[in-house]
Amino acid sequence: MGDKTLPGNGPKGVSRRGFIGRTGSILGAVALAGHITPARAAAPAAAPIADGARVPALVIGTGYGGSVAALRLAQAGVDVQMIEMGMSWDTPGSDGKIFPKVTTPDYRSFWLRTRTKAPLSNFLGFPIDKDVPKYTGILDAEDFAGITVYQGRGVGGGSLVNGGMAVTPKRANFAAVLPSVDADEMYATYYPRANAGLGVSMIDPAWFDTADCYQFSRVGRKHAQRSGFAWTFVPDVYDWDYMKREAAGTATKSALAGEILYGNNHGKKSLVQTYLAQAKATGKVTISALHKVTSVSPAAGGGYTVAIDQINTTGDTVATKTVTADRVFFAAGSVGTSKLLVKLKATGALPNLNNEVGKGWGENGNVMCGRANHLWDPTGKLQSTIPCSGIDNWDAGGAFAEVAPLPTGIETYASFYLSITKNPNRAEFTWNAATGKADLSWQTAWKQPSVNMAKTIFDKINSKEGTIYRTDLFGGNKIWNDTLTYHPLGGAVLDKATDNYGRLHGYTGLYVIDGALIPGNASVNPFVTITALAERNIEKIIATDLR
Repeated sequence: MGDKTLPGNGPKGVSRRGFIGRTGSILGAVALAGHITPARAAAPAAAPIADGARVPALVIGTGYGGSVAALRLAQAGVDVQMIEMGMSWDTPGSDGKIFPKVTTPDYRSFWLRTRTKAPLSNFLGFPIDKDVPKYTGILDAEDFAGITVYQGRGVGGGSLVNGGMAVTPKRANFAAVLPSVDADEMYATYYPRANAGLGVSMIDPAWFDTADCYQFSRVGRKHAQRSGFAWTFVPDVYDWDYMKREAAGTATKSALAGEILYGNNHGKKSLVQTYLAQAKATGKVTISALHKVTSVSPAAGGGYTVAIDQINTTGDTVATKTVTADRVFFAAGSVGTSKLLVKLKATGALPNLNNEVGKGWGENGNVMCGRANHLWDPTGKLQSTIPCSGIDNWDAGGAFAEVAPLPTGIETYASFYLSITKNPNRAEFTWNAATGKADLSWQTAWKQPSVNMAKTIFDKINSKEGTIYRTDLFGGNKIWNDTLTYHPLGGAVLDKATDNYGRLHGYTGLYVIDGALIPGNASVNPFVTITALAERNIEKIIATDLR
């Protein structure tokens, strides 16, 4: 594209590329709009699970599906043990805060890495990642051959690190998301139940129109509407009254202090404040943090033998435990559940799992880009890390784009977006006996449909506004970040690897109850759908399997 000229202080103006080169300060990382946002951490856990224990229900993971299962099982009178690989985020660091800012990642930020791997890797052409001590941090940037999958690590799972955008899919799109599920039931019962349980609410439109921290979103709205696209407010799980107090200076700043990607110290309603708080209040749920399930196999006397490694904060195994569970719920997230199941099938621990295990994995069509705006369209130095709006071109072009924040603390004149697209490509997890790890067959080239679909929005906006794409955000003069996802889905697809309620084929008492059930694309940010589906499935399981 040709260089554009921006009006400037001098008579000749300033070229956009010249402006970008002078903008100042380097961004440490960017707040994701999609499936990555933390909240305050859980209260100190009870004693962790004991070696040799026998438990009625063991839930692997404390994310959305696992938290729903634990709460509803406990309410039905079942004692539940939850196993969580990450930490219980309840102890402040030397700065007095549990979670660090987006722009200052430290040892708390990344899961067992010695160098950060921020989703936005460059700013003004400079790389922004840095060396950090190895630690069981909150965000896992898990690398596979063709993609990096960002996942939350800790009690609360992905709810700790997503942007909290709590979106229910359009009813018309639901059949493509979960074709074997009764949409009437979901929209009448389980989506409302999930939204209530998660504490979903909408930003005050009148406040939005005047708040300095949402100038970036209003610019996104203006550009979308001038190009003929539908723009919409998006619900969220942030406490909007708290946000207003942050803006008024009467509450400790959190979303307005650049907190989201590596946790949010105030305001964000993660699972720790919602489903998990209710589950623990029953007195029937115990969470063992820094514990990792390594094997599940049938026990001689019934139930399942579960092997668990207890780890320390540098990832070393400090104890191994073997427990017996009457029922096991796989809720380690799409990637964690899929990797474990293909391992258990291939190594002979659960050989009767069917051949659908590991299949149908997708990345929800995630792709990111930025646009360089004119000087008369500033996006604001103060930006809330909580996104609240999006551009809808799903029906015409296969893309929904979140208007995302760039919380740098400086004026960037940039609009930033995370798109969810109708990418048809699906990958498979397989067990690699030589490496002792699960491989994923995703190829980076499979993101091209996502790029094409996102371009249906942003090429048109750039043409209408006379603007260009930013090329300084992802390294290598790239316009698109096409090597990541925040929304992993599939790998143990409902009604294929499992029955239509998440019961794994081949075994009684083994269930999948997380995002692995959803075949690759939810058409929107997926956590409300994961939660609603878990509500549906656990209700049936309690009614029929636990009588």
